[in-house]
Amino acid sequence: MNLRPALALSFVVLAGCATDGSPGPTAGAAPPAAATAAFRPADFAWSTTAGAGQIDGQLAYKAGGAAYNCTASGVILTPETLWVRGRMQVLYNSASGAALPADEVRRRTPPERTQDYSTFIKRAKCGPAGEFSFTGLPDGSWYVITVARPTAPATGPEMALMRRVTVKGGKTVKVKL
Repeated sequence: MNLRPALALSFVVLAGCATDGSPGPTAGAAPPAAATAAFRPADFAWSTTAGAGQIDGQLAYKAGGAAYNCTASGVILTPETLWVRGRMQVLYNSASGAALPADEVRRRTPPERTQDYSTFIKRAKCGPAGEFSFTGLPDGSWYVITVARPTAPATGPEMALMRRVTVKGGKTVKVKL
């Protein structure tokens, strides 16, 4: 299986996963969409603190009767900021959740590559049953993102899956992609 498309999408998604400076830790409060918001590393500061929150996830995506997996791609978690929220709107036509062909998301990726968003991205492996987990999270809203492929012998397009998740009160949040 060729990992280049998954790595390319991960980079594309990372390039789209930064923020503008909105108060991320305001759990449940979504910043207004602002595609023109500036990327400011200070806006991500809230996401770098230790917390008691956790996201336990499961890839459950199916299309055309085929199950999908994310073992080759892994899963990324990016903190929500105005800048990131605007990027999600551009990439996925939504700031809350989407399942789109990965090629479509790649075509929407803006050309800018000057900011280093990767320092604010958290990564997790996707287990053989599609399970993943992020621990030690501060309260706030996050975007869970992966590239899923049909499980052999099924065929179909790679799918870019995104879901907005809010961690609140240091609790564990369950999410299905």
